[in-house]
Amino acid sequence: MSKPSAIVIGAGIVGLATARALSLKGFKVTVIERNEKAVGASVRNFGMVWPIGQPDGPLYQRATRSKQIWKEVADSIGLWYDEVGSLHLAHQQDEWEVLQELYQSFGANGREVSLMDKHQITKKYQGVNEAGLKGGLFSGSEMIVDPREAIASIPTYLTEYLDVSFIWNTLVTEVYQGKLKAGNRQFEADVVFVCSGPDFETLYPDHFVEAAITKCKLQMMRFLPEDSNWRIGTSICGGLSLIHYHSFKVAPSLQKLKERYASEMAEYLKWGIHVMVSQNDKGELTVGDSHEYALTFDPFDRARLNQLIIDYLRSFVHTSNWKLVQSWHGIYSKLTNGGTEILIQPDNAVYIINGLGGNGMTLSFGLAEELVSEL
Repeated sequence: MSKPSAIVIGAGIVGLATARALSLKGFKVTVIERNEKAVGASVRNFGMVWPIGQPDGPLYQRATRSKQIWKEVADSIGLWYDEVGSLHLAHQQDEWEVLQELYQSFGANGREVSLMDKHQITKKYQGVNEAGLKGGLFSGSEMIVDPREAIASIPTYLTEYLDVSFIWNTLVTEVYQGKLKAGNRQFEADVVFVCSGPDFETLYPDHFVEAAITKCKLQMMRFLPEDSNWRIGTSICGGLSLIHYHSFKVAPSLQKLKERYASEMAEYLKWGIHVMVSQNDKGELTVGDSHEYALTFDPFDRARLNQLIIDYLRSFVHTSNWKLVQSWHGIYSKLTNGGTEILIQPDNAVYIINGLGGNGMTLSFGLAEELVSEL
């Protein structure tokens, strides 16, 4: 008896995760990607697998499951990753109060967190700005991959270890009940998953318009430290990150902190800026980011936003010897109704997965496993 067949459109992290889940479910999977490699949001991010940003319950469980899968995939093909955790710093008393509240809440729910004072932080981690430092919240659950290397390498894993094949440089122009057209070429499968934002918008424009969806443009940069052996030792976040992640809303003092930021740092909130830094195996430091929301963006990055990011970075990390080597922007889809993802079935045996926001690296593997298990 032959295997059922599946086609996945898009070789970003959502598509790769879906291909993996389908193959393990018993499907013969083909991934079709419009470019010669993935070049979208999946390679334009920190590479953070970030459970701490997810609220307790299904999303946190999905994040921890995704991390487990990341490690399984990486260990199979020798892909670099680093379980460095995360460190949220407080340089103001109200930030420190929020971190203490988060410690109590997260710890009570079994998360791997600890509070660190100024001396403990500066002794263990290089580069932290000790001036005015109150303390920090360390979480051991976060992991870093290099998104550019990871997204380019996972197809090798899927090809070698699972029954997945790839067709590159092929733009699907029509999908109807398991039949696909790509120029003069035709494909057919028992199920089709549309896992790319651009393909969702072009293949199903009416469904895209009807969805509670917008787009987010973020600006990021990459630096090199003067010493190639210099390591920050963890992923570091400034206070502004406390008002970015939904999981931090459990802190009773968070609203008061947000009000201070709105009064003192209005431009940062206007552009959705919160600042984080991660480091890959080559020593490169990825820094960002801003958040602009619209359906259409101008193609130009704003120097002002990069400067705001750098200025705030310097308030909690020493960067005097860092050299800027790259800057870029990424665009991803985000739901406007507070949802964490959408699964749409626009036609028989056709599914659209989209709307993970900035959580693709953290949630995709777990989400795909859940959705495919329900087929």
